[in-house]
Amino acid sequence: MTLNEPEQLGGASIGTAIPAPAVQVAPAAVPAPLAAEGVPTRFACFVTGTDTEIGKTLVSSAILHKLVRQGVRACGMKPIAAGAEERDGELHNDDAAMLRAAGNVQLPQRITTPYMLREPCAPHVAAALEGVTIEPVPILAAYAEILGASDATVVEGVGGFCVPFSDDFDSADLAVQFGLPVVLVVGMRLGCINHALLTAEAIVTRGLVLAGWVANQVDPDMRFADENVAELERRLPAPLLGRVPRLAEPSAAAAAAHIELAGLPGWPAMKN
Repeated sequence: MTLNEPEQLGGASIGTAIPAPAVQVAPAAVPAPLAAEGVPTRFACFVTGTDTEIGKTLVSSAILHKLVRQGVRACGMKPIAAGAEERDGELHNDDAAMLRAAGNVQLPQRITTPYMLREPCAPHVAAALEGVTIEPVPILAAYAEILGASDATVVEGVGGFCVPFSDDFDSADLAVQFGLPVVLVVGMRLGCINHALLTAEAIVTRGLVLAGWVANQVDPDMRFADENVAELERRLPAPLLGRVPRLAEPSAAAAAAHIELAGLPGWPAMKN
């Protein structure tokens, strides 16, 4: 039994210094409503972070890059993007565009990003400004279309793990709706240990599998970064997938060189 199993939450805490267990949970790449319709299991993960501007898009794109290199039809999905501008008659968001460029399955933006909001602020505020209500059904319907067109999907969350979308729906609820293994991006800066442990606790408490975490160096001048990573390795109930340094030119390929994903649930074998 691991800390990813909710039954153990009453007897141990995320912050307890224990070795990170090997993840042996089969991927739940298809949300329950879609699985009931006979959609097959395939690789997918949900990428969240300890905060906003922490490197979720960079890591998500790196995962897609590796999938494409494996010979897999891979598609990125950012269900909600706040901070879009109009270009050539279409709304554009840099994060959504980076995911699109990293994958090799090109679908309409209305599918890969069902909610594209103009204002660069908290999603519930941006949605309210446009008179939009963010709901799970359009997102899951779009995900079903992605499932039919690809072999693997990387779903990037919004901000941190518990960002509100409406009065009764937030990013943690969305992660539960997907039911996918979660990859946590930890922004390496002062305070990251507390942020990472609290986020991991929120993930596990909701019955989700924390499949692994990535240390992303957002503060190049952070002191004792190695010591912080070592402490997180001791306390987080999931393996460290890699450390991404502060990149002079951030790109999916550059970040992919610093992470190892073979241990993720359902990670595809290299095609001949």
